[in-house]
Amino acid sequence: MRTNTKRFGEGEAENHKTSDFLKSGESDERRCDSVESLRIRMCNSEHIIDPKPSIFTMKDNKLNSDLANVVQLKPQSLRVKLRVGVPQDFRVEFRRAEGYPIDLYYLMDLSYSMKDDLDKIKNLGQDILDNLKKVTNTVRIGFGSFVDKEKLPYVSQVQSRRLNPCPTRTDTCQPAFTFHNVLPLTSEAREFKKEVSKQKISGNLDSPEAGLDAIMQAAVCQEKIGWKDVTRILVYTSDDTFHMAGDGRLAGIFTPHDGKCHLNPGGFYNGALFDYPSVGHLSQVLQANNIQLIFAVTKNSFSAYQSVVGVLENDSSNVVQLISEAYGNLSSTLLLEHNMSLPGLHVSYKSHCNQQTDITWQKRGECTGIRDEKVSFTVRLNATECLTDSKTFQIQLKGIKEVLMVTVETLCNCDCGKIEENSSHCAGKGTLDCGICRCNKGFLGQHCKCETTSDSVMHLSCHRNNSSQECSGHGHGVCECGQCVCSGHFHGTHCECNDAGCERYNNKICNETVDKTKVIISSSVSGIIFIGILVIVIYKILLELYDRREYQNFIKAQENTKWDEVCL
Repeated sequence: MRTNTKRFGEGEAENHKTSDFLKSGESDERRCDSVESLRIRMCNSEHIIDPKPSIFTMKDNKLNSDLANVVQLKPQSLRVKLRVGVPQDFRVEFRRAEGYPIDLYYLMDLSYSMKDDLDKIKNLGQDILDNLKKVTNTVRIGFGSFVDKEKLPYVSQVQSRRLNPCPTRTDTCQPAFTFHNVLPLTSEAREFKKEVSKQKISGNLDSPEAGLDAIMQAAVCQEKIGWKDVTRILVYTSDDTFHMAGDGRLAGIFTPHDGKCHLNPGGFYNGALFDYPSVGHLSQVLQANNIQLIFAVTKNSFSAYQSVVGVLENDSSNVVQLISEAYGNLSSTLLLEHNMSLPGLHVSYKSHCNQQTDITWQKRGECTGIRDEKVSFTVRLNATECLTDSKTFQIQLKGIKEVLMVTVETLCNCDCGKIEENSSHCAGKGTLDCGICRCNKGFLGQHCKCETTSDSVMHLSCHRNNSSQECSGHGHGVCECGQCVCSGHFHGTHCECNDAGCERYNNKICNETVDKTKVIISSSVSGIIFIGILVIVIYKILLELYDRREYQNFIKAQENTKWDEVCL
């Protein structure tokens, strides 16, 4: 039997969120209904199948700050069974592990306007590591740089300017490039200083840079950058804006970015391969790889950036402070979200943090001002329709690798017991499954009593005068073997007659034995005769009045004649 919004046997939508069902083989009426309606129809409670929603915890390891076995999010796996329209809630807990390792990749704009910044950052590697070690003992740092695509109109193609794109002849610049992974993540500050010190400034023609290209490669090139399963931070520094998806067409580059790693053995990315990635695409990639992005940009380009933003001094002298503050803001803000949208399934959240609870359900869980305390969220799942099969999605805190796997299935099938082949309920010519007969080949009908090869021909004879309604519709009857089987007080070849609509006296239909045709004919003839008689009577009256008036005129004329004779 089915526990969704479908009627048994016919598959017709009923849209009852509290659908419950009867045991097999006993009802000709609708089998899918509410518990109250079924009881009113005298259905025994023991025969009503009413599946209950449930939540099974598959994995629920305790929160643990031990770096050998860190657990920051619990539970880790759930299996949820839902009834349509009946929400189910569960609780999610989180506590940030103390001293959790950090990977920080420093991504720097090396266009000519950042010359002073490069000189300053060469000596800041140790300071960055020292500040981050205040919150964790394990920190690694890496370095990457970017300029722009090596194509017109972004970079000059004149040979001399291509080799040395500096605007003045007194300076020496390295040729422009799109992105270069200079130093993979390392815990050695000396390595950072050594590799960054080798870097030279470069230059391009326009103001926007290839920053999004660089972020994409830094995010997706997991092995070459050296990312581990720790807190991942990407620091982006620049003094200008960035090129967006579609800008590559100016250089004849039309292929959209594929979101994959394309670094050559030297760590360079060829920007001529693909157009610039879109902001939306980049956001998805960062979220999928659990990378938290920090923008450190100068004041003149501050408005062009979102996410975590700090105002960078013109020489990047305050970059250590910005990173420290930004990390503090990131770690104190928790965002709990699901990773995909499922048609027919609604997910909502209530946050419990800072001794406060959300009043209304939200699209995501959010807590701010969090340090080391444990916080919790209530997640609500509500199915609005039956899912075709079980679905699995992830619930995850932004920037945290750990996830909660949730598998959801809707209870749209009942356990009806053993299938009965050649059941007597199906006239021995079909299989009884969940109260419905699945007829053998050559048989049709609710109880497999019809021997026909054409179901459409069989049902056509149940339509009156080419009507679209079968057996007069409105529940008057059902079509079985090409004949209408009427329900209740309905009768007739097509269940078109309803004696319940006639007047009654002493529980008997009035004029039950009268021939209606004779009554109609008799009434018509009587009416004609009555009208004829009425016309004759009116004619006689008018004729009598006319004769009287003529007689009076004759008497007057006679009297006038006598008066004239006397006068003569």
